[in-house]
Amino acid sequence: MKSKAQSIAVSGLWIHTVCVFTVLVLTSFVCAGQKTPVGKYAEINGLKMYYEVSGQGDPLIVLHGAYMDIPSMGSIIPKLAETHKVYALEFQGHGRTADIDRPITYQNLADDVAALMEALDIDSADVFGYSMGSAAGLQLAIRHPEKVKKLVAASVAYDFKGWQPAFQEFVPQMTVEMFLSMPHFQEARQQSQDPDRFPEVIRKLIALEKEPMAWEEQVKSLKTPVLIISGDADVATLEHTVALFRHLGGGVMGDMGVPLPASRLAIMPATAHTAVISQPEMLHAFIEPFLLGAVPKGMFEQTDY
Repeated sequence: MKSKAQSIAVSGLWIHTVCVFTVLVLTSFVCAGQKTPVGKYAEINGLKMYYEVSGQGDPLIVLHGAYMDIPSMGSIIPKLAETHKVYALEFQGHGRTADIDRPITYQNLADDVAALMEALDIDSADVFGYSMGSAAGLQLAIRHPEKVKKLVAASVAYDFKGWQPAFQEFVPQMTVEMFLSMPHFQEARQQSQDPDRFPEVIRKLIALEKEPMAWEEQVKSLKTPVLIISGDADVATLEHTVALFRHLGGGVMGDMGVPLPASRLAIMPATAHTAVISQPEMLHAFIEPFLLGAVPKGMFEQTDY
């Protein structure tokens, strides 16, 4: 049983992390020299969903994390847009997409992405998701496999038990009041589509954190190639991340005269959860070869998949 002081310390650390993260992503966006983009809206599943399109090439769907929006994904979006036609969207209750009377679940988020793709006449696309967006991407591949060519899942888990013990202990302590007391969320509330409804969005996202997930059997049946990206100090344990990789056919020995598995694993060193998205150069160096199907050559010839 944790003491009250320990609980306060954990809460304080989390608040500090969120605030630092906000500064990092906003700084990365400004440094990228991006002007305020002009986006569009699509009417899907009762939502008026906001999205932006940039770049040229094969379609790539970008899915942000919880309490985030398109700008807070930083400069990874314009980097990806150099070689792909990027469709970045904002989920229910986030950014310029207003909340509706419906729970925020990974399944609902995935179905919203599928509906947006249908509305935009995108039969299938590569998908890059971060944090909540990566779990939504995983559900998109599970529920709508025909729509996902390749999935890049950064900071993802397929079971609540895969989160770090410290985070599992923290989830029951989350309250709407805790988040609303932070300067970042006070500002976000004023910028939201419906400030009066913002506390309800936080309540839904806290409920989302408590979801058991438990998608192991569904993950094992996936045929979609997945690039798993994780920080070595991420919110998911390394053991859980490696287990996900093995469920997808990874973890075998190369140099044996057979093609490597279609799925891949990349670990970012000295990287906490909120620092994953603040390293666009490293992310891009992992993502682009995966989407192109490029495989490094060793002493023994390997065949690109």
